[in-house]
Amino acid sequence: MRRAERGGKGRHRGALPLWGLVVGLIALAACKAKKPVATTEVTATQEVQAPDWVRTKPVASMDYIGIGVAPKNRPDYQETAKKNALNDLASEISVTVEGNSLLYTLDRKYKFEEEFTSTITTRTNERLEGYRLVDSYENAGEYWIYYRLDKAEHARIKQERKQKAIGQATDLYGRALTSLRNGDLRSAFDLDLRALMAMKEYWGENDQVTVQGRTVPLANELFNDLQRMAAGTRLAALPERCALDWANQFSRELLITATLAEGGRPLGQLPITISYPGHTGQVSENRNTYADGRARTTIRRIDLGAAAPVVLVKLDAQALVSPDLDPAFVKPLMGSITIPEVRVPIDRTMPKVLFKGTERNLGRAVAEAPMAMALKEAMSAKGFRAVGSASEADLVVEVNADTREAGESNGFFSVALDGSVRATDRRSGEVVYEGGKQGVKGIQLSYEKAGEDAYKKAGNVMRDELFPALMNTLFQ
Repeated sequence: MRRAERGGKGRHRGALPLWGLVVGLIALAACKAKKPVATTEVTATQEVQAPDWVRTKPVASMDYIGIGVAPKNRPDYQETAKKNALNDLASEISVTVEGNSLLYTLDRKYKFEEEFTSTITTRTNERLEGYRLVDSYENAGEYWIYYRLDKAEHARIKQERKQKAIGQATDLYGRALTSLRNGDLRSAFDLDLRALMAMKEYWGENDQVTVQGRTVPLANELFNDLQRMAAGTRLAALPERCALDWANQFSRELLITATLAEGGRPLGQLPITISYPGHTGQVSENRNTYADGRARTTIRRIDLGAAAPVVLVKLDAQALVSPDLDPAFVKPLMGSITIPEVRVPIDRTMPKVLFKGTERNLGRAVAEAPMAMALKEAMSAKGFRAVGSASEADLVVEVNADTREAGESNGFFSVALDGSVRATDRRSGEVVYEGGKQGVKGIQLSYEKAGEDAYKKAGNVMRDELFPALMNTLFQ
């Protein structure tokens, strides 16, 4: 019993130090928890180390890679970096302009500017698909972004899009041919342009298709069709020369016809422009032909001083282009197409004029007739012809004037001149113009000299005021 008790007491004594150790460790840990913990603060000036792809652009045989960067002081820096990355991605995609492509033709034959090709490339880049974001990185001043595009996936997407575009363009081209056969060149032109726009991403590539039993490069065929339609449009005008004279009051109607060269089919609803030098500036009219391919216009109020004036009738190519088509592509194409036109010379035969009337200074006839002389010179410069008898004349122009005393002051004498002009149609007797000027003052050392001074001023009035008013009335 004692041995057992001693053994029990011995085990009890051994347990006390173990519990004491545990309690001591807990107490020590509690004390340490009260002490401050040491930490490492990352300040704004400390940056994450740039990844390898920022320092050196990766190379991958199976992917196209695009990396873009933009300064963070730009408000749109993330979007700018993305755009730069996609441009970088696109630059890796090799583009070869094939010899039978439309771009090759435009560059070699029509010398299209590099800006045009650049526009096509830029718009094509905007349609990149299938790329994926790999990583991005930014520091205090820059934002970087990294894209990859699987080459095989890109080729698949592109081929799928190209076949869709070819199908759409082929359908539009077939409809354009049908419209042209029906004499609707306006619709045919629009359909061909839309077909070309559908193909614009592939203008530099081989696009052989079979159309109506013919194998053709589609984009080239569409462009050639636009040229054929323009070249095959025939514009004509009757009369072939526009004769204007006093007998027709310097007004003449023109009949314009538009037909297809092949078969002579009339072209209805065809937009045309008609222009000629007008009395107050260039006249420009827009017309659409009727269903029978005809249009009418009246030429009037022409510029009598114009050298070799003509009426220019042209196909209004701009009106053939729908406003929803991108002008960046359409305008250069339209600029390379020869626009049909017809020129109608204008023949002017100015009226023959008999001048008559009396000009007096204080009641006495003035031999030189200064006002009539000034008017005759101005009218002769415009092509009017002076004649000596009424039987020869188309117009009879009567100029009458006289001066009257207006007073004397400090040795200077004043007169006032009253003048009138009347133009009459010699055949009908109708007064076609009547005007004048009252109270033109002259001042000199005698009334007679003052009257001469007034007539000098009245000559200027005739040239600057009365003659333009007469012309406006005669040729309105």
